[in-house]
Amino acid sequence: MTNQFFLSLISGVFIGGAAAYLGALMLQKRMALTAGPLGHLAFPGVALALIYGFDVSLGAFPFIILGIFFIWLLEIKTKLPEEALTAIVFATGVAIAFLFLPIDKAEAALVGNIAVVGWQDTLAVVLLSLTIFFVISRIFSKMILINISEDLARVEGIKVKKYNLIYLVSIALIVAMGVKLVGVLLTAALVAIPTATARNLSKSLKGYVFLSCFFGVLAPIVGLIIFEFSALPAGILVILSSSGFFLISLFFKNK
Repeated sequence: MTNQFFLSLISGVFIGGAAAYLGALMLQKRMALTAGPLGHLAFPGVALALIYGFDVSLGAFPFIILGIFFIWLLEIKTKLPEEALTAIVFATGVAIAFLFLPIDKAEAALVGNIAVVGWQDTLAVVLLSLTIFFVISRIFSKMILINISEDLARVEGIKVKKYNLIYLVSIALIVAMGVKLVGVLLTAALVAIPTATARNLSKSLKGYVFLSCFFGVLAPIVGLIIFEFSALPAGILVILSSSGFFLISLFFKNK
C-alpha cells in the first residue's frame, strides 16, 4: 500500500468521523438530509475547482455559504417553505455548473476523488475535522435544547441565532470536505447512514454518539481498502460499506 493510500485513508477517516458526529446532532434535529441539497449547492464551486485545478473543498465552501445566504434571504422575502427554496437554489446551481463543467471532469464532481489528496489536503482535513469535533462538543447539549424548544433555550440564556449560525457553518464545512470523499451527490449519506446505524444499536445518548462516530470512521476504512484492490470509485465504495453496516444493524436490532 502506497503513501497516497494512507493519505486518502487518513482524510477519509477524519471526514467520515466528523460528518457522523455532526450527523448525530442533525438526526436529533431531523436535518440529516440537509447535507444533500447543500452538496448540490457546492456543485458550481466544485466545477470551477476541477477546471482550474485547485482543491474542490476550497471551491465548494464559498458556494455553500452563498447558497445558505440566498435561502435565508429568500425565506425572509417570500415566506416560502425552506425545503422549496433549497430545491430552487440547488437546482439552479447544478444547472449553472453543467453549463461549463467538462464531461470528463463530471465523475470526480459527482462521486468524489479522495484518491488524489496530497499531504497538505490531508493536514487541512485533519485540522478542520478536529475543529468541528471541538465546536460541536461545546454546542451539542445547547442545540438539543434549542431543538426541543427555542423559547425554553432563550429562558436558559442560550443565544439561539448565534448557535444556529455556528451549527450551519459546521454543516457547510462538513459538506465542503465531504465532496472530496464522496462527491456532491452522496454527501447526505456521510451524516445520515452512520447515525441511523447507531440509532439501531444504541441504548443511550452517549452510546449513540460513540457508535455514530465509529461507523462514520469504519465505512471509509472498509471502502478505501476495497478501492485499493479494485477499479471501482472510492466514494461509492465508502457509501456502500456504510449501507452494509446499516443493513447488518437491522438484524441485530430485530434480535
